[in-house]
Amino acid sequence: MKNKLRFTGLALAAIVAFSLTACGSDKKNEGGSASESPAASASPSASASEPSASAEPTPAETVKLKIGARYFDDDTKLPYDYAIAELKKEMPNVELELVPSQQDDNQKLKTQMATGDLPDIVDTDWSLMQVAKKSNNLLVLDNEAETATFKEQLNKGNESKLIAPDGHVYAYPYAGIEFQILYYNKKMFEDAGIALPIKTIDQLKEVSKKFVDKGIIPLAIFSKEKWIGNALLKGFMTREEPKGYGVLNDATEIPESLKLAAGQIGELQAAGLFAKNATNTNYDQASALFYQGKAAMFINGQWEIPNAHKNMGDGVDWMYWPAKDEATYESTKFAMNGQGDPSGFAVSGHTKNKEIAIKVAAFMARKYAEYKFTMVGNPIVSIKIDKPAQVQMPKMLERLSTEVIPNITSFAEVLSSPKVGLAIDDNSQNLLVSGFTLDQFVKNMNQALKDK
Repeated sequence: MKNKLRFTGLALAAIVAFSLTACGSDKKNEGGSASESPAASASPSASASEPSASAEPTPAETVKLKIGARYFDDDTKLPYDYAIAELKKEMPNVELELVPSQQDDNQKLKTQMATGDLPDIVDTDWSLMQVAKKSNNLLVLDNEAETATFKEQLNKGNESKLIAPDGHVYAYPYAGIEFQILYYNKKMFEDAGIALPIKTIDQLKEVSKKFVDKGIIPLAIFSKEKWIGNALLKGFMTREEPKGYGVLNDATEIPESLKLAAGQIGELQAAGLFAKNATNTNYDQASALFYQGKAAMFINGQWEIPNAHKNMGDGVDWMYWPAKDEATYESTKFAMNGQGDPSGFAVSGHTKNKEIAIKVAAFMARKYAEYKFTMVGNPIVSIKIDKPAQVQMPKMLERLSTEVIPNITSFAEVLSSPKVGLAIDDNSQNLLVSGFTLDQFVKNMNQALKDK
């Protein structure tokens, strides 16, 4: 779903957004969508697209909807608050009740997806959509008017954010194709006499040992959430295989690129890169370690940049993923550790206010994107924004916009097998635990690939 269109497209979209040209001339705010709607013949069962007990209220009535959204830090609270304020202006008869998502690696949401006990609107990703598909607990939005509008508003290259690998639309995205990077405390590195950039795994191992000797955690990671260990592993894998986990779609046994990356994490774990309780550490704890100067590095997506800038100003920067040697580092530094999975605000298949819920889901997605661009200066959004940015970009984001985005060579591809994805989640987390061996990783992954 991402493959060819998104690479140059994202670069152009970000450059256009960064230069603040009028990129949404005939659009209604932002939005996003792919070029052609999926074929009608692929439409899902009526139970998903036409929920029972659909009693649409008249325009004058107050409509109360529940919305499941992340709401635990500035990066999640502020766009939500902004969108809600805009919603009150645009749809004063709609009241949203927030159901905050938990920081539990989506476990509660997956249970709700399986049982149908969902809010009317919910912020989703591809893994959640796959769970919901099995029981028709999300509306399929292929033929909705909001979807057609969103397609017109998409930034080039972001088609895969709207259209899922199976050809359907399940949610309206607000983020563009995002990626994970390594953040570091500039003063800590300077005080430790560490030369930058770090290009190789061996250099990173030496860095780890230096910080461990100083009583400093080399890298803070919130690996209580399995996806971040998954992202760490994929970051190293993209130094050898730009497709990332996408290469596993046709594999029956673990490829050398993944085996090498898993072995590198094992070596780094032995060198002390991670805290001993890394797999029991959540985002709040890991970010606090970094921002309070107790950890020298931190891994998260580029969306962490505003928060990092707020906490550390110019004292923080990011680095490219290291590789097995310097030549590989130089040739693969612009193969990005991110992929254009579909995501955004979806609508429950059991909502009693289908039409309004769809409009609100699309509206919230547009306003999230609008907030990220205008209030944060983040050009990595799904749709065109016709309002100027009101803030200056943090230096790290400006560096991404000018140094990286125009030069991106590839993004990882989507992994199509949920079973293999779960195996990567579990085993990438295990790599951070002392005593878990590369042989165990290979055995477990080969079994998952055989059973997919």
